[in-house]
Amino acid sequence: MPISRKVCDNRRLMIFDYFPEQLRQLRNCKPFAGFANRLFAPAIRARLAALALSLLAGSLLALTTLEAHPRTVLDLDTQTQPVPLADWGDYWIDSSGRFTPEQVSTTHDIPWKPTSGESIYPVTSDYPLWIRFNVPPAPDAERWYLEVPYPSVNRASLYTMDSAGKWNEQRAGDLVAVNKWPVPHRHPLLPIALSAEVPTNYLLRLENGHALSAPLRFISEGRLSYSEQRISLILGIFFGLTGLAALVSLLSAISLRDSAYGLYALCVALMGLTQATLTGIGGLHLWPHWPWWNDVSTSVLPMLTASATLLFISATVALPERLPRLHWLMVGQAALGVAVAAVLAVMPVASRMDLFIPALLLLEFSGMVVMAWAWRRGDRFAPWLMLAYLPVTVAAGWTVARNADLVPIGFLTQHGMQLGVALHLPIVMVLLMLRSQHRRENTRRIQGLDRVDPATGLINNHVFGERLIRMIARSERLQHQSAVMLIDVINSAQIQEDFGRTAAVELPLRVAERLLSAAREIDSAARLSEQRFGMLVEGPISPEDAAILAQRIVARCLMPYKGLHVNCVAQVHVAYAIVPSQGSYAQGLLTQLQERLATVPAQGKRAVFLLGETPPAAPVRQAYSRKVAKVA
Repeated sequence: MPISRKVCDNRRLMIFDYFPEQLRQLRNCKPFAGFANRLFAPAIRARLAALALSLLAGSLLALTTLEAHPRTVLDLDTQTQPVPLADWGDYWIDSSGRFTPEQVSTTHDIPWKPTSGESIYPVTSDYPLWIRFNVPPAPDAERWYLEVPYPSVNRASLYTMDSAGKWNEQRAGDLVAVNKWPVPHRHPLLPIALSAEVPTNYLLRLENGHALSAPLRFISEGRLSYSEQRISLILGIFFGLTGLAALVSLLSAISLRDSAYGLYALCVALMGLTQATLTGIGGLHLWPHWPWWNDVSTSVLPMLTASATLLFISATVALPERLPRLHWLMVGQAALGVAVAAVLAVMPVASRMDLFIPALLLLEFSGMVVMAWAWRRGDRFAPWLMLAYLPVTVAAGWTVARNADLVPIGFLTQHGMQLGVALHLPIVMVLLMLRSQHRRENTRRIQGLDRVDPATGLINNHVFGERLIRMIARSERLQHQSAVMLIDVINSAQIQEDFGRTAAVELPLRVAERLLSAAREIDSAARLSEQRFGMLVEGPISPEDAAILAQRIVARCLMPYKGLHVNCVAQVHVAYAIVPSQGSYAQGLLTQLQERLATVPAQGKRAVFLLGETPPAAPVRQAYSRKVAKVA
């Protein structure tokens, strides 16, 4: 292998010294000084111009010579692995696609170029890439391999010349069954023969459906075993997490009868299969005898995953209930993705990316648009769903950029999707759990609308009457006293006038919170009408304790509420009765309590009233003053 070296040619510098020396000698001769100036002045100026041009050319030549670097020598050192090929080899694109290794090795006018670890080679199935390199003499105590770290390469053929001058081929790649590879592995791994005395020449032929960026490297057998153990651990954790998420989602779909869980189980299963085929695990363990499927699965499985993801997003944000037409549009796009996957399975490999990339971008963009639409419409889970799909979308962007020949193969293009999915799965599982809990609560509320007030969660008038009947019967059986209370909010109109309708509507909800805080677990609070509440206080309880509880309710309602004006408080009247001593007929007791509250003067100072008390008569002087004021 010829190696370029720095060269400095001193003969070029002799020209720069000749003419100045001759000019100095001529000027030192005094008799001929004037004659020489008149005769040779034009010639001297021409020589000086030529001298300047020579200096410029020499400077450029020197700079060019300084920028030339020697190639990196391939050194198979077991301490620094893997060893990259770097620029030690030469590559050439066979535009005819017909060259054999014999022709490549004997044709002298092939325009070879130095290889590079980060180059993107414009190869296709019709234009293979040839790489020639030699391995310098090295110890042959350990076996070495040429590694092509790209599981999706269509075909990789390594040619070695034997002692008879014949090229022997080792073949691997998607178009070859993995069980027929020289070394069955996640990606092509081709053994090389070392010699401790002479260099060994090799030819490598790579075929792929689109541009290829594979940093070729050499690795020893011992290092390969250690590296595979580490990668197997990482991939095992990833696929274990994926399998667990798929199983939990499937069981949740069956137990909860939630289609979102079922669709997510399908998404996770397809996502795991996609990563299996992209990492080479699928070809190595799942379908080692199916080279055709090993080739097309890299395009078909991602498209099916994107289609299932659209259906999952639609179900998660309740698109069928919110906007059925948009839901059916998503179903149509998912069906389009399935159709595209079927077409990709039969398309020529060279044209596959022209259909795969636009279709995949369309499905991903549609999913993000639907999540953004649901977020804007107030869906509480849509922003978290977008956050969960953000790392997956970014990682998929790197994969698409690699397939579109925009970036070379690197850590993010190889393992970015696995990291994105590992971040994605826990977020979505927690989100689905919270969504299921929220749906169950909504279902219970809907089923209990005939028994529960939807605004406050308190029992309604009908249930309050039933519980009052049972409380009276229980008190008679246990021979103790209980209490029934009616609470009226009397300043709702004034609150609306002073603080607006929103505060007036929110005030009864705050009163319900205060009633629940005052009630015990065995007591019952109810909303009987817009401004009236009720409470059943289980006994044993004395009339004095009932009066104290009623006063406590009044005091709590007068305390300021968080988020409202300090003067926006509820003024309430409480009427209560002791049962069964004051009556055992539930409907009659409620009617009497309502009548008692109706007789309470609006401007009175008392707020708690016991059933059976004589309502205080209005003072005669105050009544006469109001009558005179009305006449005036």
